[in-house]
Amino acid sequence: MVEYKRVGLGYTVGMIERRDLWPWAGLSLLTAVATFALKIGAYYLTGSISFLSDGMEASINVVAAVMMGWTLVVAARPPDEEHTFGHTKVEYLAVAVEGGMIILAAMLIWYTAWERWSEPIVLTQLQTGLLVSFLAGGLNLIVGRLLIRVGEKQRCTPLVADGKHLLTDVWTSVGVWGGVAAVSVTGWQRLDPIVASLVAIYICYTGYTLVREAILGLIDSALPETELAQIKTILDKYEEEAGITYHALRTRQAGAQRFVSFHIQVPGVWSVQMGHTLVEEIEDKLREELAPVSILTHIEPQEDPLSWQDIALNRE
Repeated sequence: MVEYKRVGLGYTVGMIERRDLWPWAGLSLLTAVATFALKIGAYYLTGSISFLSDGMEASINVVAAVMMGWTLVVAARPPDEEHTFGHTKVEYLAVAVEGGMIILAAMLIWYTAWERWSEPIVLTQLQTGLLVSFLAGGLNLIVGRLLIRVGEKQRCTPLVADGKHLLTDVWTSVGVWGGVAAVSVTGWQRLDPIVASLVAIYICYTGYTLVREAILGLIDSALPETELAQIKTILDKYEEEAGITYHALRTRQAGAQRFVSFHIQVPGVWSVQMGHTLVEEIEDKLREELAPVSILTHIEPQEDPLSWQDIALNRE
């Protein structure tokens, strides 16, 4: 059973204290605001639609950072009568909103690029604009890697998604830099909207992957193969050493929280205490590997034919 306790304005959830992640959400917001200002500044200096497209994506980071901070607060709330499994699934909402906004930004970039293709303009102060954009890209690279590292360690989906978005900004910026540099060398102004359109395709794909990730979380997809392998390794060990069997292994994930359920079949001559002691030991091993995790087990006698009818999700 996962224990919850109040800690200031945050909650401790298993081994994760979501309040500890708030400074990272604040760093993400400050980075988003700074990079947006730098990229829009590069656009006003040069008139490049490529810089504008880069800046439009950066503006989404601001909204995404605010959403992430909100979800960290909501996801940390303990279970209540209306949400007996907790509130951690709200993290997928932030990921879905961020992905949707990225796709929207891509559509706006395509529209603006089409206008600039129809009526190209001469770009100015390209070297200064590139320098300003370099600063924004470097900031995104550093902070993005930090957010992913912390998010993966703390199993915080919105933090990882936000970090990936910042790294996506870096790659789009690299494409923009190449396009703007090519315009400077060749003098072909229509190359600018072409680069912007290519950037839009890339960020649209990124938005799609985030939305897909959120949907998979909301429909209770199983834990990753690596974590399933950890569970099966522990259960297989006890099956071999303790002479028990198991089946009906099911898993799902809600943000940072894992849920695992399975049936343990023990010899019918065992006492309730013996079965309970074994299951407690197995659950402790699983918590060491997967915390925070909610584990539901069911003990059955190996000799009873009815115990083998529980393999299906809905028993007939």
